[in-house]
Amino acid sequence: MRKLLVVLVVTLAFGMTAFAQDAPRFEVFGGYQYTNLDVDELNQAAQDFLGTTVDKKRFNLNGWNAAATAYFSDNFGITADFSGAYGSPDVTFAGIGTANLDSTVHTYMFGPTLRVPGERSTVFARALFGGAKGKFEDPSGAGLAADDSGFAMALGGGFDVNMNPNFAIRVAQFDYLYTKLFDTDDHQNNFRYSGGVVFRF
Repeated sequence: MRKLLVVLVVTLAFGMTAFAQDAPRFEVFGGYQYTNLDVDELNQAAQDFLGTTVDKKRFNLNGWNAAATAYFSDNFGITADFSGAYGSPDVTFAGIGTANLDSTVHTYMFGPTLRVPGERSTVFARALFGGAKGKFEDPSGAGLAADDSGFAMALGGGFDVNMNPNFAIRVAQFDYLYTKLFDTDDHQNNFRYSGGVVFRF
């Protein structure tokens, strides 16, 4: 049994190496994004900019995510990642009332990516650094609005199912998304999920 396991592991290792030697050097990803946005730390900003506080600690936003990665070897590359998340959650403003708060967050980040390509699947991890722009506005005409730009960082990775050497389905990409907006003393701890298609060249 032990010999069989050794043979199986060696065979899989050689198979992965053979595929990796032919791994494409450039890939483009595009798809859907879900963001769970931390707004608890933005209450001070709401107090400063809007003159009130909000009753929610997190917003659920939906949008898009796109990225391009250039690989300098089978396993190491540099990624440029861009995203937009949007929503209009119901928010109660202290002393004012309830309204839909139009919320938009855009990010632009760059950084290293490590991948392990296989014949049927590819896993990857990356660390991205750049900026974020957040905008929150009450469309009712009450004049409640705030927007700011600041530092952003994403740490995460994902899993692609390879359909052929040049096309894959990104089943899951998870990122811890750190943002620092509105000059608060603290930062925002956000979560991001993305899924879509990958084209490799």
